[in-house]
Amino acid sequence: MRSLFTFPDPVNEVSARLVATGVALLGVVVLATQTPWLIAVMAYGFVARVLTGPTLSPLGQFVTRVLTPALPVEARLVAGAPKRFAQGIGAALSASAAVAHFAFGATAVAYVLVAMIVAAATLEAALAFCLGCRIFAVLVRVGVVHERHCVECADISARIGLGVS
Repeated sequence: MRSLFTFPDPVNEVSARLVATGVALLGVVVLATQTPWLIAVMAYGFVARVLTGPTLSPLGQFVTRVLTPALPVEARLVAGAPKRFAQGIGAALSASAAVAHFAFGATAVAYVLVAMIVAAATLEAALAFCLGCRIFAVLVRVGVVHERHCVECADISARIGLGVS
């Protein structure tokens, strides 16, 4: 049985892109309607996904249980660690936006951070370009993240039951 506080590995990139679409849309709503309380909703979603994958995320649950299964698209499995790292960046940005607005009244700063999230989520949703995953790869390359993660990213077959011992 999977622990509550685990992140899926591998991750279905189709689901990841759909979650990114939801995040981008939420961010656009925040910016277009000037509704800063939705930043807290965005921050909760990112923190929930970092800690538990889709388990405690309403958006993650909707995407993985309803939307993805309804689509006539094959799963495309990718490594989980870079996707979790990307969600962590989203959590940091959205939590910072929430603190900027609610603790310091710096709503303009909060909206800039939300705009950054929208830009990154749109890249993922529209082009399958995961900015956080690219940053993760650079951190592996420069030695900040252990290189075993790079090997795992390159070959997920062992985690999906195809690996050769």
